[in-house]
Amino acid sequence: MQTKYIFITGGVCSSLGKGLTAAAIGLLLEKKGLKIAMLKLDPYLNVDPGTMSPFQHGEVYVTDDGAETDLDLGHYYRYTNSFLSRASNATSGQIYNTVIKRERHGDYLGKTVQVIPHITDEIKQRIYQCGKQQENIDVVLVEIGGTVGDIESLPFLEAIRQFTYENRPHCLNIHLTYVPYLKAAGEVKTKPSQHSVQILREIGIFPDIIVCRCEFSLSEEVKDKISLFCNVNRRAVIEEVDVEHSIYEVPIKLHDEGIDALICELLHLPSPPVDLREWETIIETIRHPKGTITVGIVGKYVQHQDAYKSVFESLIHGALAAGYKLQIKRFEADKLPLDSQQLSKALEGCDGYLVPGGFGERGWLGKIHTAKLCREKNIPYFGICLGMQVLAVEFARHVLGLDDANSTEFDVDTKHPIISLLSEQRGVQDLGGTMRLGAYTCDLKPSTKAYQAYKRDQISERHRHRYEFNNAYKEAMEKAGFIIAGTLKGENLCEIAEIKGHPWMVGVQFHPEFKSKPTDPHPLFRDFIQAMITHQEKVHGNTQSAE
Repeated sequence: MQTKYIFITGGVCSSLGKGLTAAAIGLLLEKKGLKIAMLKLDPYLNVDPGTMSPFQHGEVYVTDDGAETDLDLGHYYRYTNSFLSRASNATSGQIYNTVIKRERHGDYLGKTVQVIPHITDEIKQRIYQCGKQQENIDVVLVEIGGTVGDIESLPFLEAIRQFTYENRPHCLNIHLTYVPYLKAAGEVKTKPSQHSVQILREIGIFPDIIVCRCEFSLSEEVKDKISLFCNVNRRAVIEEVDVEHSIYEVPIKLHDEGIDALICELLHLPSPPVDLREWETIIETIRHPKGTITVGIVGKYVQHQDAYKSVFESLIHGALAAGYKLQIKRFEADKLPLDSQQLSKALEGCDGYLVPGGFGERGWLGKIHTAKLCREKNIPYFGICLGMQVLAVEFARHVLGLDDANSTEFDVDTKHPIISLLSEQRGVQDLGGTMRLGAYTCDLKPSTKAYQAYKRDQISERHRHRYEFNNAYKEAMEKAGFIIAGTLKGENLCEIAEIKGHPWMVGVQFHPEFKSKPTDPHPLFRDFIQAMITHQEKVHGNTQSAE
C-alpha cells in the first residue's frame, strides 16, 4: 500500500495541544490496524532543544538512538507504538545546518542556495525519511510546530504545499484552530479560525479537516459557519472540547467525533471498528479511584508545567495501575529550609518524594536535605539522574561522615568527588549533543528493589547525563549500606543505587520516565507509587479516601 501523509498545523495561538491531538489520531489509526510513523517539525533555529532552558522549551525527550527531541515525542510514545528516532524530529537549525554544510562542501555545484528549493527540498526529504524508518509504514503523521502566520514556519509550510502537490491523492491536511468564547458577549467567535485558514490558503495549503479547540461544545450553527467560511465539508469540522478528567480522554473524544473514520475515508484506508476499552478503563479509574496518594516533587523547574512532563505523566501511570488518584505537590528546591525540623514542616503532607534530573547548582542543598529526611524517616524516595547523585552525596556526607562530599559539577576542587565527570566528557567544549545519550543496557543485582520491579536480569534505559558515581568510593559506601543495584553492561558504572534497610529509596542514573505509558506503567514508577501507598497505610492506619 502507498504510504499516506497527514500534516497537522495549528492556528490562532500556541499551546492548543497539536502534539496531543496528533498522538491521539495516531493511536486511533493504530487501533484500525495501520502502522504509523510520527514526525515533529520545529521552526526554531536551535539544532535541538538539548541546550535550551526548560523554562523556554519544557523537557527534552530522548530517544533510544540518543536524539534530544521535542517533548511532543513523549506524547507520541505514551499514546502510540510508533518507532521514534532521530528521524522523528527535525528543526530549522538541523535543516539549515545540513544545507549549509553541503554548500561548503560544494555539493550544489556553484548554484545559488535558496530557501526554495534547497531548504524546502531538505524538509521534504526528512518527511520521506521518517516514513522509511521501518518497513511497511502505512501513515506518516507530521506535526508542524508554531502557529500559522509565524515567519519561522513559512519554509515548512511551503515544503508541505509542495509535498501535497506532488503526492496529492496520498496527503491530508488537518488544521487545529482555536474557537474562543467571549464571556462579555456570550458568544463563540469563528473569525480567528477563518483568518487562520485564510493565511493557510494564501500559502497554498487547503485544510481537509478543521479540528476546533474550544472550552464548550459548539452549536450546529457555529460548525456550519466554520464549514462555509473555511471551505471544508461539514463532516470535517471536528470539535475538540477541553477534557474534564484527563488528557487520556482525548482519543475517546476524537473517536466519538468520527475523525478516524473520516481520515480513513479521505485517504482510502481500511476502517475497521476500534476497541478503546483499555483507555475507557483508564478514565473510569480516574473518575472512581480507590484513594488519593500525594507525591512531592523537589526540583528547579517545578512551576513550569512542561519541564518535568514525562515525570508527572509516569507518576500518574503508576497511580492508575494501583487504582489511585495522584496529587502532586511542587517544591522549589532552592527555597527549602535546611534545618531538619523546618524542612520536615515545609515538606509535610506527602507520601513520598521524587527528585528529578537537572543541571546547575541552584537547589542542590535543598535536594540533599530532602534525601536525608527521606532516609532518616523511612519515607519513599525516588531519585532520577541528578536525583540519584543527590542520594549518593547525601549518604556520603551524613552516613560516611564525609562532610565535604560533593559532585565536581558544583565543586571541581572537592576533597571527596562522590560524583565526577564521565571520562569521555573531559575536554568536551560543545554542550549540544555531547552527553551520554540514548539507550544503554544495565545488569541488575538480584534481591534488590530494582530487580523486584523489573523481574529480569538486564534492562535497557535511556540516558542524558555528563556525571557519574565515582567508584573510588564504592567499597566504603557499600560497607555502610549503599547498594549498587544496577551497573552499566560491560563497565563497572553505577546505574541504580538503593539504601539498605530502607522501605523504598532508589536512585537511577537514567530516565525511566521516557518509557512509561498509561497502558503500561514503568516498573519503577509503579513500585514507587506502591511504596507510597504502603507508607500512607502505615502512617494513617488505613488508606485515605478519594476526594
